Amino acid sequence: MNEKELIEYYNKHNEDKRLLTKHANIEYITAMKYIHNYIKVGDKILDVGAGTGAYSKVLNDEGYDVTAVELVKHNLKYIEDKGIKCYQGNAIDLSRFDDNSFDIVLLFGPMYHLLSMDEKIKALEEAKRVTKKYIFISYCMNEFALIYHGFIEGYIENDINNIDDNFKIIKDNDNLYSYVRIEDINYLKDICNLKRIKIINQDGPTEYIKDKVNKMNDKEYELFIKYHLSTCEREELLGAGRHILDILEK
Repeated sequence: MNEKELIEYYNKHNEDKRLLTKHANIEYITAMKYIHNYIKVGDKILDVGAGTGAYSKVLNDEGYDVTAVELVKHNLKYIEDKGIKCYQGNAIDLSRFDDNSFDIVLLFGPMYHLLSMDEKIKALEEAKRVTKKYIFISYCMNEFALIYHGFIEGYIENDINNIDDNFKIIKDNDNLYSYVRIEDINYLKDICNLKRIKIINQDGPTEYIKDKVNKMNDKEYELFIKYHLSTCEREELLGAGRHILDILEK
C-alpha cells in the first residue's frame, strides 16, 4: 500500500460526493441491496476502510451497531460528525478487535489500494478473524481499467510497459489502485479458506456509459437500476464492470 500517496489523495477527495452521482450510486445501491439480504436485527458491523462513512451512516441510522476503521484522518472527521464509532487504522491490522467480534465485515476500499497479494491476504485473514459470519469485499477489475482507461480514453500505448503479455496490469509500488481478475479473487477466497455465497458485477456497464446515466430522467434511471439488478449475478458478465462484490462466509 502506498500510504503517503493514498492519504494525500483522500485529503482532496470526498467519497460521499462521488456516491451522490447517478452513475456511482449504482455501486452503492447494489452493495446495500445485498447487505440487507444478510444482516439481521442486532447485528454488529465493522466497516474497514470506511472512507467518509457513506455505508456506515446509513447502517447506523437503521439501528445496526456499526464501527468504522479508516486510515485517513481527514475522512475520520466526516465519520465522527455522523455519530459513528470510529478508529484510525488499516485493514491489515485489526488487533484492537477480539476474534468473532462482529457479525459482518465490510471491505469496500482496502482491496482497491492494497497492492500485493500478501497484503490482500492479511486483510482478508484479519476480516475472517474478527467476524462471526460474513465478509463483503469490493474489488477493482483489471479488464475495466484496461478497456476504459487503455482503449476508450486512449492511454494504451503510453501504458503498454505496465501491462504483461496477457494484458494483466502490472503491480507498481507507486500506484494507488490495484486491479484484479476473477482468478485472483478466487485465489484469495481459497487460500483464506472462505466459502463464497455470491459474486456480483457491482456496477455492470455503468462506468462505460456514465455520462448517459448521469443525464437519465427519473424513469429512465429507475429502469436502468432495475435492469442492472436483474443482470448483476450473471456469470458471463462478471469481470467486465469496474467493481466486483464478493460475499463470503466464514
